[in-house]
Amino acid sequence: MNLSLKSSIVSLQSTIAITGSKSETNRLLLLQALYPNLQLENTSNSDDSDVMTKALLVSQLPTSNPQLIDVHHAGTAMRFLTAYFAIQEGNEVVLTGSARMKERPIKILVDALQQLGAEISYEGQEGFPPLRIKGKKLSQSKVSLPANVSSQYISALLLIAPKLQNGIELTLVGEITSVPYIKMTLSLLNAIGVETSFLNDTISVKTLSLIPNPLSLKVESDWSSASYWYSIIALSEIGTQITLSSYKQNSLQGDAVLIDIYRYFGVETIFNGNHSVTITKKSAHNSQLPTLNAQLNSCPDIAQTIAVTCFGLGLPCHLTGLHTLKIKETDRLEALKAELTKLGAHVTVTNDSLTLSQSENINPNISIKTYQDHRMAMAFAPLALKVPIVIEEAEVVSKSYPTFWEDLKSVGFSVVEE
Repeated sequence: MNLSLKSSIVSLQSTIAITGSKSETNRLLLLQALYPNLQLENTSNSDDSDVMTKALLVSQLPTSNPQLIDVHHAGTAMRFLTAYFAIQEGNEVVLTGSARMKERPIKILVDALQQLGAEISYEGQEGFPPLRIKGKKLSQSKVSLPANVSSQYISALLLIAPKLQNGIELTLVGEITSVPYIKMTLSLLNAIGVETSFLNDTISVKTLSLIPNPLSLKVESDWSSASYWYSIIALSEIGTQITLSSYKQNSLQGDAVLIDIYRYFGVETIFNGNHSVTITKKSAHNSQLPTLNAQLNSCPDIAQTIAVTCFGLGLPCHLTGLHTLKIKETDRLEALKAELTKLGAHVTVTNDSLTLSQSENINPNISIKTYQDHRMAMAFAPLALKVPIVIEEAEVVSKSYPTFWEDLKSVGFSVVEE
């Protein structure tokens, strides 16, 4: 499905309810499978969370044969479920995914689980899915990982730690990246009663056999999804305002740094008393502003949004800390370079950075390839405020934000299927 987005004027005041954080939801779904007394509110309606829910339900069905679990494009589910199934005593599964998923490395996590005693083998190429996992009790507790890997590997280990016989003592070797996601995992463990510590390069998680009483947790809405609305406000007229819910000021999500970054573009954020946040275009952008330099290793998922915002405003930027974007749904750095270049931008990328030169013109009626990547589709959509644009395979947004196109229509965008 290709969508044509026409130059649009956003309603001056709009309200959008955004689904729960995919990152929080997937962590809590795994914890709920381990601790059935846990009840969840405002969970994500994303494809990734749906895949996670179904996989956990299927795994609880009695069977004498190995179960085939297909996570499709859901990278978080692949990492978290690898750890989860490793401790399901007596269960055997084959965990697989899409063609792209079979190209995404998982050896670091498998090696770490094997250090703990897990029984995991590769069904195809070593180091990549699909995996055959035979669940068993894991009695080892000490494990080490490179610190600069995807935080999902680290979180996968931390999430199962309370159910290990002796908890876990995880040593991170080298410079630690994606700290907010690690802290999110630890905070959610704390919320259900698990004792944790994170001192220097060592993370410890104690055991917790059960949650004695029913416990209800509400998932905060997704800040990654909010990023596209920040971009829309940045590209809109002064006075344009959107209220988003449900958000909190002391967020566990690293992408909440949007609040600080988008001040550069004249966007003000106000937290309201009802768990909503109002974002307003307060001042015009200045094309003479210096280059935006942003280190995003703690929040790489908003890199595409920021780069497109800068291009839409004719501002230069230099974004670093992006090494994990090479192994996402697509190579996001090369994808960004290709699509921005089609629009008239001058872009250079390295293995962990993107540099955008100042530009004055945006080529209209360009068709944006999305590379089966939800964030490519949503990051480029706000440019419809400047020129007509076409988003290819627009249905890919269901991976994280299924109602995105309807929400765009609700604030005044013209969205027409080609």
